Amino acid sequence: MGETRLMKGNEAIAEAAIRAGCDAYFGYPITPQSEIIEYLASQEPHKRTGMVLLQAESELGAINMVYGAAGTGKKAMTSSSSPGISLMQEGLSYMAGSELPCLVVNIVRGGPGLGTIQPSQADYFQATKGGGHGDYKLIVLAPASVQEMSDFVPLAFDLAFKYRNPVMILSDGVIGQMMEKVELFDQMPRATEFDQTWVTTGKTADRERNIHSSLDLDPARFEKHNHHLQEKYKKIIENEVRFEKIQCDDADYVLVAYGSSSRICQKTQKLAREKGIKAGLLRPITLFPFPYEEIEKLANHVKGFLAVELSAGQMVEDVELAVGKKTRIEFYGRIGGMIPTPTEILTVLEEKYLGG
Repeated sequence: MGETRLMKGNEAIAEAAIRAGCDAYFGYPITPQSEIIEYLASQEPHKRTGMVLLQAESELGAINMVYGAAGTGKKAMTSSSSPGISLMQEGLSYMAGSELPCLVVNIVRGGPGLGTIQPSQADYFQATKGGGHGDYKLIVLAPASVQEMSDFVPLAFDLAFKYRNPVMILSDGVIGQMMEKVELFDQMPRATEFDQTWVTTGKTADRERNIHSSLDLDPARFEKHNHHLQEKYKKIIENEVRFEKIQCDDADYVLVAYGSSSRICQKTQKLAREKGIKAGLLRPITLFPFPYEEIEKLANHVKGFLAVELSAGQMVEDVELAVGKKTRIEFYGRIGGMIPTPTEILTVLEEKYLGG
């Protein structure tokens, strides 16, 4: 069992990266995630594990450095916050097309534009619907605690190499900056066991050299490659859906929220039960793949859903796809960096469903 520390969410991700055997981090500072690269620098990870740490000249440089390292089969990662992640979209599309594993962390801040350094969840569409060009998907994990900020790093690397696909940890300034007790896992080796037939190690005696490129000017061949990618995404949907349910079995109303919003809604759900309102909470842990089937099952017996987000309404569209016309769906969101209170959300639930 590892040691226990009081850490910020950003620090927990950085420490977890070292302990998960990350080979290389390339990034660029931006609020509210700058503590990730700052913490890594303070730890001198090249002395601890041999991990390479480099502050790139920009987010464009960082994601393309990740591309190069990932092509050699290394555990490579980067992190940024909303505008910086936008700059990385071309590189992420290239990596998805080339089927290269990596970890990208987005500590979301309010937008659009440069916006604010306050927390937001308005990058949901960008993360889950393909923020770059082409038909591709990222695997997206949404931590709701500092502990999960740590735990999801090795999970992200495992999923990235299992499916040869970029994985994103989508968090926000609330969890990135908050401090909680974290039980750290023990140091893991840098070496990763995986099929290495695709790695760019140069020409060998038994095969030609590997080349990683997302470019193919033969439309028939490229269509075949795209069908292959879509089949991979189907397997991810079949095997990797993760969620948490709290008192949903007898619920009349279910709150749906992820990340920091789910932490607030967990208190709302308790307050509702204390008032005799049978409320439950469903927290998507994977935003892609999204827990459509579980929400659809709940729609068969609940009177309604309330989707809560720090946005103008993005995840709610996936809830609507899951529920269809089976029952009511309402939405409540705060934007621009504003954060709702548990009682505020309870008031909305009562007003929309109970005429309160």
